[in-house]
Amino acid sequence: MTGEESLRPQSLMLTFLGDQVLGRDVCVYSGSVIDVFARAGVSEQATRSTLTRMVNRGLLRRQREGRRMYFGLTEHSATVLRDGERRIWQAGAVNRQWDGTWTLLGFSLPDSWQRQRHDLRSKLTWSGFGPLFNGLWIAPGEVDVSDLVDELGLTAHVKVFRAHADPRTDVGAMIEETWELSGLAARYEAFARRWEKWEAEVPEADDALALRLVLQTEWLRIIRRDPRLPVVHLPDDWPADAAEKTFRTVFDRLAPLARTAAERLLDLVPVRHAQA
Repeated sequence: MTGEESLRPQSLMLTFLGDQVLGRDVCVYSGSVIDVFARAGVSEQATRSTLTRMVNRGLLRRQREGRRMYFGLTEHSATVLRDGERRIWQAGAVNRQWDGTWTLLGFSLPDSWQRQRHDLRSKLTWSGFGPLFNGLWIAPGEVDVSDLVDELGLTAHVKVFRAHADPRTDVGAMIEETWELSGLAARYEAFARRWEKWEAEVPEADDALALRLVLQTEWLRIIRRDPRLPVVHLPDDWPADAAEKTFRTVFDRLAPLARTAAERLLDLVPVRHAQA
């Protein structure tokens, strides 16, 4: 069910919790998670080990009720999930509101700081930046990187500017040189191909919850890799819009069945805030 690239159980778990737990002040029974994940092709062992790892990483909290163990969100995981919600439902896959502003980030690190350089580049990529030159990265819009830089302890080595391109600059060519557009376009096209059949077909009721879980996780993985480049400078046949329409259509078709399945399959209890 998970398409061309296998989805990490932790990614599925975060999507599941964002869908069923975020904003509701509840915890979910581990057996309920195992049931839903089995329908998404994830084994019980993999589900249990994912829950344990996420507790150890501060992404989940445990709450025992009698003989049953329930899992809820931490402040850290809630922040991650709210960012995912914003990317899916507010920002969207197509950037039509770009005002011409770019964020430029320059850095100079000692040659021996290979790990720091790798970590900075990884976080910049995650935040939508691309390498304009070796030590100069660029992202569309106004991107706040203060927390990112502070977390890495690189404030003294990084300079950030807001800028507009000179009229003589070929922005379209710069985008093609800085970001791998072909790979991103291929991911959108593959997503649309995998999910277009569900625009007309309806799954079994209890499978709808797991199917929507995979749908959301795949979509979020794609748009997290997308720097949301201004559509005015992208190819005319850019596939993000069509893929997003497929996502929203399938999501809406699955929603009533998934909601009914969740009410039947999920054991939820209120969070006890006094418990550590």
